Amino acid sequence: MTKPSLISQNSNLYVLGILLFLMVMIMLPLVVVLFTSLTLPGTASNFTSKSVWTLSNYHDAWERGKFLLAFGNSTLVALAVTALQIVTSALAGYALARLKFRGRQALLLIVLATLVIPFQLLVIPIFLVLKWGHLINTYGALILPTAVNGFGIFLLRQYFQGVPVELEEAAALDGANRLQILLKIMLPLSRPALVTLFLFTFIGEWNDLFKPLVFTTRPELRTVQLALAEFQEQFTNNWSLMMAAVTIATVPVVVLFLIGQRQFIRGIAATGIKN
Repeated sequence: MTKPSLISQNSNLYVLGILLFLMVMIMLPLVVVLFTSLTLPGTASNFTSKSVWTLSNYHDAWERGKFLLAFGNSTLVALAVTALQIVTSALAGYALARLKFRGRQALLLIVLATLVIPFQLLVIPIFLVLKWGHLINTYGALILPTAVNGFGIFLLRQYFQGVPVELEEAAALDGANRLQILLKIMLPLSRPALVTLFLFTFIGEWNDLFKPLVFTTRPELRTVQLALAEFQEQFTNNWSLMMAAVTIATVPVVVLFLIGQRQFIRGIAATGIKN
């Protein structure tokens, strides 16, 4: 009995060591970015001297990069896209999970097929559609192209299939229709999946550079990532300012993830592959 327990302990130590090593490798670049953002320009390599530490880089980066407008635009676009994706994914996911109709499996395969098509391949037809609708250089050009997402539909469909059908049948006996069942039963029970979709969508939109770069040219529609790209072009040699700007652009999504990480993990764990 002693020998197997020692082997088990050793294997646990090896796993712990590997995980710690991977954690250090992942966190090291983030630590370098943070420390560099707190140093005076030209002293980024000297972390040990107390005289090089300063918070002024954040103020300078915020003012020079004009991040206030960019933060407002990114927040508006990310929240709008997230809200639309939750609505469309909930409706489509519920239909694919519960409604019986001809071609349901074929439709699900089409939804899954959209996940392997890069957005860049669709940029020309999307641009033409937006131009036809006079949406270029508007918020619509940043919101509508990603208002529906196959991943969100599949995620909620999988989660809805894990909800007992008996709950819906009981609600139907009480006179609830499909929409009421979705709003009052399915969605409240699907909170982890909704939080997961919210985090994926919001973070993806916040970090998106492609749409603002292609579909807009007006400075007042500039998002955080576009502002960050322009900032890096202006201050290529000022590493302290650049890292401060990167930290400013990263903090909101990190805080958002830390707030919702428990629901995020539950949502991922609960949405397995179901027929």
